[in-house]
Amino acid sequence: MSERETKTSQDLTVVMSTRIDDLEKNISDLMTQAGVEELDEDIKTAKEHHEDFLLQFANF
Repeated sequence: MSERETKTSQDLTVVMSTRIDDLEKNISDLMTQAGVEELDEDIKTAKEHHEDFLLQFANF
């Protein structure tokens, strides 16, 4: 993989991470507005999947 391709992959990973973080926050806000309590275990699991995905993508 060339240096340029590596840089592009890293940039894409950062963008995807930011968008996923924003999506998680928006979901949390909507759940709060709807009166639904968030479960800590569900949040922890979602974050672990998010981190696993990013690690796999970064190593691609």
